[in-house]
Amino acid sequence: MEGILEPRTNPQSRSTAPVIVLGSARSGTTLLYGMLLSAGGFAVYLAESNVFNMLAPHFGNLGRRTDRERLLRVWLGSKLFRATGLDAREIEREILEQCHNAGDFLRIVMEAITRRQGMQRWAENSVEGNLHLSEIKRLIPNALIIHMIRDGRDVAMSLNRSNYLRPFPWQRHISLVGAGVYWEWVVQHGRQQGRQLGNDYLEVHFEDLINAPRETLQTVGAFLDHELDYDRIRQIGYGSVSKPNTSFNSELREKFNPIGRWKDGFSTFELLRFESMIGNTLLEHGYSLASTAQQPKMNWEMRATRQIYRTFFESKLRMKHNPLVRWLRPLTAKRLDAITQAEDHPPELRTANPTQSPGSSR
Repeated sequence: MEGILEPRTNPQSRSTAPVIVLGSARSGTTLLYGMLLSAGGFAVYLAESNVFNMLAPHFGNLGRRTDRERLLRVWLGSKLFRATGLDAREIEREILEQCHNAGDFLRIVMEAITRRQGMQRWAENSVEGNLHLSEIKRLIPNALIIHMIRDGRDVAMSLNRSNYLRPFPWQRHISLVGAGVYWEWVVQHGRQQGRQLGNDYLEVHFEDLINAPRETLQTVGAFLDHELDYDRIRQIGYGSVSKPNTSFNSELREKFNPIGRWKDGFSTFELLRFESMIGNTLLEHGYSLASTAQQPKMNWEMRATRQIYRTFFESKLRMKHNPLVRWLRPLTAKRLDAITQAEDHPPELRTANPTQSPGSSR
């Protein structure tokens, strides 16, 4: 990778540094996160924290005690808290006294879970974390960043079938092209910011994780200085490691194959239009095009559509931080539960703390 910086994380502390897994929705972040938790040594938190993409925009920078109190009233009533297995009074006191920003909040919560479980480090699965990567790294400077990237055509198909993206008012579902522009927009944010982080940033392709899991996990393990044994991971099987997180529920589990669905899901016209608008980014990330070896040219309508969608996504991101929007539609525990994924904290962890420290075999 050209022009990368030196690593910001102290090499001596790399084996205990927190790990942030981020990427576009439906890109396999949950799968890799589950693999990390199943490997041992990581605190088990079966949830997407939603700190930077949801909690921080709604409750401010948390520098004021009143903002922290408002956040706690909502968060402690949500399944995001229940998934921690922590004592509410203990974590509330720590957050009120020691938390001054979103990074502090995430760190305090995850370190408390890590201590309670007797593990060495923690990881976080950050949906759309790409959009906040610079802020994440600024507030948690020792964090190691893994950017999951998946074929945008498969991502678009999955988003098109789910309700994750809310389209324009006149659309019932996001279009394949709209979902493709979203994928491109999020991935570009992550790559542009990630390449400023030097050796604290790693890109992993979802297809490599599926087709060559042992080799890919070896690369990830070397990056994290943490042993990622594939057989152990399959045996423990937290989260989507044993329960695929798919929007294609009709697929039989024994025939489950999340790669290349787009080959049967796009019409010829849809595929040509999609690759005309998103093809250059697909090629940039190593995905060959079905229509031609080079990106087909966009016409004026395609250029306009692509720009409208990108402007729409950028506007929604800015609106999240608008105080008026927060006041008109405050975040409640019920609403937070409705739009986040979390499982109850398991009564007994299925993985023990390894006798050797992470990475000590290297």
